[in-house]
Amino acid sequence: MKDLKPIIEGILFVSGDEGVSLAQLSEVLVINEETLIDMMDSYITEFNGDETRGIEIMSYGKRYKLVTKAIAHEYCQKLFEDTSSKQFSQAALETLAIIAYKQPVTRIEIEEIRGVSCDMMIRRLLARNLIREAGRLDSIGKPFLYEVTEDFMDLFSLASLSELPELPEYQTVTEEGELFY
Repeated sequence: MKDLKPIIEGILFVSGDEGVSLAQLSEVLVINEETLIDMMDSYITEFNGDETRGIEIMSYGKRYKLVTKAIAHEYCQKLFEDTSSKQFSQAALETLAIIAYKQPVTRIEIEEIRGVSCDMMIRRLLARNLIREAGRLDSIGKPFLYEVTEDFMDLFSLASLSELPELPEYQTVTEEGELFY
């Protein structure tokens, strides 16, 4: 049997904040869940014991994900602190606008609107406390729902989301030539 550690690490990396379930890993790796649990317990002990790494594997229930080690926390915080003095990229503003107008919204919905991956942007906005996880959608995979925070409201001087500007209405012409709003 080939070494599955780099494959598992890659899967955990691309699964982002949502992580991957034991059932998903079992299916993808074609390993029964009992064997996989033993293998993951051993791998987690080995991976997390490596003091040269800044990340570790965590298991919450039957979900696995990569997280930052506590030793890196203050440095990560410095990287994202003092949002008011930093300019926002176009990508950050687009992602924030989508979340503010459509909340609660999943990462997939944001990506469908923007047309590009937004996993890293969501991580940055979470780290800056401008958005938060607002539960999970009751659908396959149970994706996280995101909403804006009080810090977002303070940063943009909003008392409520009703103060956001109205979105323009777009018209679409159907194949039959009829207007559709």
